[in-house]
Amino acid sequence: MNILILGAGQVGSNVAHQLAREEANQVTIVDTNATALRELQDRLDVRTVIGHAAYPDVLERAGARKADMVIALTNSDELNMVICQIAYTLFDTPTKIARIRAPEYINAKELFQSEHMPVDVCISPEQLVTDNIEQLIHYPGAFQVLEFADGKVRLVGVRAHKGGLLVGQQIKALDDHLPNVEARVAAVYRAGYPVPVDGETTLEAGDEVFFIAARKDIRVVMSEIRKLEEPVRRVFIAGGGNIGYRLARALEKTNQVKIIERNRARARQLSERLERAIVLSGDAADEALMLEESVDSADIFVAVTDAEEANILSSMLAKRLGCKKVMALINRPSYAELVESGNIDVAISPQQVTIGSLLTYVRRGDVVKVHSLRRGRAEAIEAIAHGEPGRSKVVGRTIDQIKLPQGTSICTIVRGDVVMQAHHDTVVEENDHVILFMTDRRHIDDVERVFQAR
Repeated sequence: MNILILGAGQVGSNVAHQLAREEANQVTIVDTNATALRELQDRLDVRTVIGHAAYPDVLERAGARKADMVIALTNSDELNMVICQIAYTLFDTPTKIARIRAPEYINAKELFQSEHMPVDVCISPEQLVTDNIEQLIHYPGAFQVLEFADGKVRLVGVRAHKGGLLVGQQIKALDDHLPNVEARVAAVYRAGYPVPVDGETTLEAGDEVFFIAARKDIRVVMSEIRKLEEPVRRVFIAGGGNIGYRLARALEKTNQVKIIERNRARARQLSERLERAIVLSGDAADEALMLEESVDSADIFVAVTDAEEANILSSMLAKRLGCKKVMALINRPSYAELVESGNIDVAISPQQVTIGSLLTYVRRGDVVKVHSLRRGRAEAIEAIAHGEPGRSKVVGRTIDQIKLPQGTSICTIVRGDVVMQAHHDTVVEENDHVILFMTDRRHIDDVERVFQAR
């Protein structure tokens, strides 16, 4: 696929890194920052063009006329929308994706139509991150909660503890413990490396376990792997930017929320816009202030400021002062892996959350959902099975008969409103939603070919 990325900032650079790793993609990046483009070209197999991302002649030089997809990821919503308009009007680009941050634009659904503003897909990293954090708060004890099949199914990542009923036993014992629950262990990571998963695999304390289950069964399956934690009541948020404000607004009706913001004017604005949340003006790294505001009694501390170093330090301080669980927004993958091995419970990567939404439109075959996992090394995919029995590589075949690359497994099938575990003799039918887990995303081309209807 020929992909044109406009904007070489943090999001654009990460998207380019992910897409350029796949042999099927030819990636071109446009930006006015020559230094940033030079650094990307040194690290990645990409083409770069220096210039204003919305100028027609710059887009022409970048190859917009032959592009299959334009992804506008500059820091300006208005510029991103103009880029999509030009790509549609002058170059007839098939797929146009824009980063839109302002909720005022996103909420105007009728705006993004071909006859008005031809943006096929709006990506809001801030909203995606907010939704991700909100899911983690609703399922305490999980470090990853991802949705499939319009919310009917969730993929949950948890760390196994000794208190879990399944810990120290073989995975096949899950069916005995929960005979009426359709759940499947999709992957197990031990000391950072994937462990081959089958019914004979024994779970050990400390394992990272990814399982897939219907939404209503998530908590009962989690109790098999670790002791269930009490529901979250008190939430402390550091940072009153877009993410902090959206998170506070989403949680204030069901939780006791305190949000702290350094900028006094922004704090005043937040206090006027939020209904129940308590807004504080100050520094989350101020130990005296944190103690005065009872951070030690908070169930969760979430640091979502623009400075990842401040997020790390304030989270570590909150943990030391007695907060039960801390989360930090961290952009650099190397930082995220480092801090999760220390005192920070969950490192949230905006790039990893965002890239899944983009990959959905890059994948061949009828792929409707992609989630990037483990800093981009693994993926969970939801694909729709198409074709006639005998002609399709999937439809009309049992799970055993479908040829998948090593490290890839079909975990769950959603047929209408029915969620079913994928057994070796389960036959895939037309229009089934098939959920797969890949421990090695380098085999993505092989998986895509399997789900392409002939």
